[in-house]
Amino acid sequence: MAAAGTDSGQNGSRWDPLDPEDTLVFATEEELIARGLHRRPRAVDEIPDEPEVMAPTEEFQLTAKGRRRRIAEIFGLVRKYEVWHDITPKRLRCLLEELGPMFVKMGQILANRSEILPQAFCDELRRLRTDVEPVPFWVVRDCLEAEYGRKVSEVFEWIDRKPLGSASLAQVHRAKLLSGEDVAVKVQRPGAQQVMAQDIDIMRSIVRTASHFVKTDQFVDLQGVVEELWQSFREETNFLMEARNLDDFHTFHENTRGISCPRSYLQYCTEHVVVMDYVDGISIADPEALVQAGYSLEKIGARIVEDYSTQVLDDGFFHADPHAGNIILKDDVVYFIDLGMVGRMSSHDRSIVKDIIFSVAENDVPKLKDSLMRFAVTRGDSAELDHSTFLSDLDFIVADFAGLNLKDLDIGEFLTSLVSLARKNDVELPSVVTMFARGMVTLEGLLSEYMPDVNMIEIISTHIRNEKSSFTRAAEMAEEMAHASVRATRGMLEAADQLGLASRMLTRGQLKINTQVLGSEKVLRHVGGIVDRMSMAIVIAGLFIGSSVVYYAKIEPVIFGIPVIGFLGYLSALVLALMLGREIWKNSHGKRG
Repeated sequence: MAAAGTDSGQNGSRWDPLDPEDTLVFATEEELIARGLHRRPRAVDEIPDEPEVMAPTEEFQLTAKGRRRRIAEIFGLVRKYEVWHDITPKRLRCLLEELGPMFVKMGQILANRSEILPQAFCDELRRLRTDVEPVPFWVVRDCLEAEYGRKVSEVFEWIDRKPLGSASLAQVHRAKLLSGEDVAVKVQRPGAQQVMAQDIDIMRSIVRTASHFVKTDQFVDLQGVVEELWQSFREETNFLMEARNLDDFHTFHENTRGISCPRSYLQYCTEHVVVMDYVDGISIADPEALVQAGYSLEKIGARIVEDYSTQVLDDGFFHADPHAGNIILKDDVVYFIDLGMVGRMSSHDRSIVKDIIFSVAENDVPKLKDSLMRFAVTRGDSAELDHSTFLSDLDFIVADFAGLNLKDLDIGEFLTSLVSLARKNDVELPSVVTMFARGMVTLEGLLSEYMPDVNMIEIISTHIRNEKSSFTRAAEMAEEMAHASVRATRGMLEAADQLGLASRMLTRGQLKINTQVLGSEKVLRHVGGIVDRMSMAIVIAGLFIGSSVVYYAKIEPVIFGIPVIGFLGYLSALVLALMLGREIWKNSHGKRG
């Protein structure tokens, strides 16, 4: 069984009625405090002056001392796992788990970036765990009192000492409000924000420094990964956002049978504390318990996929991390928990995603190309896009997947390939689309491990087909064709007018044609570099020859038998030659990297 608010730890066991020894009754606790148990302040890290690379706020001040200590800790773990000596996927996963939450998050993002890491590493990184040893209960109690500014006995009737789950960012305890509601209290671990902000700062420094020496697209992509981590960090460490996400998700599913989430008690929520309904259910990660309870794994999986389709394609508000630990069942209701990360998709982006999925289901290659080109035109600079290369790369991907049946189609791999193709061709996809792709990969991994008979792409494509009646679809298609016809007719008239103008200018000798060769800028820069180096070589040769003439002519002034002008000429030529040699070596080294 599992409870709302935890994605790790004790998801596999049912919680028995609370033992009096495990329950903190505050009347007894106050007696202990009166006998000398003093309240400890909320722990925070030593924090520095705000570095330029961090966001312009004073929330996360990071000291140079704390930075050096953390860097030493990181290098100690790097040596422990022998990163420099043929690191294996498993050792990398263990290293990231031990480094902490931000490195785990980076690993989870890299798990879906096969253009950066080999596939074997991506597969292993999908197994990253975030559960850690729980902090002592007195720390949790002190955190609550610091957040509420009053004793916890004024808010809760009792709190279970044993956590329901403990992750790297927070841990969850069962409790009962004074008003009688059975709740789960999610408390952020003291200092977690500072440690995570420190790690992101260090990652930024490492990637920025490495990018000066290794000029490859991988480091450009890694910079994007770090910035994505920063955005994720801002969202996940503000528990007020999670509380509002819970309320929004609950509102979207008010009229949905069999799908829900815990409600938050916003009046008790702060930036570091979330109070929500306690839900005692069976985790999706325990399929044997589900079967023993009389559930059909195939029906549950189909319901989850159907609702996820509704979240993404209809509501535009979806759970961004639907792994097994975040989905539980109770009384035949599927509960999504831990909504720290959610995606919000505009109607424009939803329509494109629908077209992409539907074109995959129908093996409609032209429609798939058109859908991606809509992203390319609206999200990037279409003038800079090499359309022929983009479409050629897309043909290779489609060729790999087009011949497969729906049952055999790996939609997670397909979406990941499309995202990689977009990055390769400098097509800027909205971040919510990459978030959706990661969510689909996560959900597909859940189904393949626990519910292998569920065909995700078939359910999603059926959802799209059934979204509207046949009459409505026909009416919309007719309207769309009518608009397209009007646009085409207007375009033909304008083209005829422009053609007439061009003909008149041609007969008068006034026609000028501007052409642009795609990729020519790179060639011109390369040729320009060659010309610059040749010019420098000529200048160096001239200095050497001129200085030699001055030397043999003994032109004054002369010091120690050496003409000063000749000496300065030789020195200048030597310095310029060294600079030219360094530039040539740097360019050739960068190309090899």
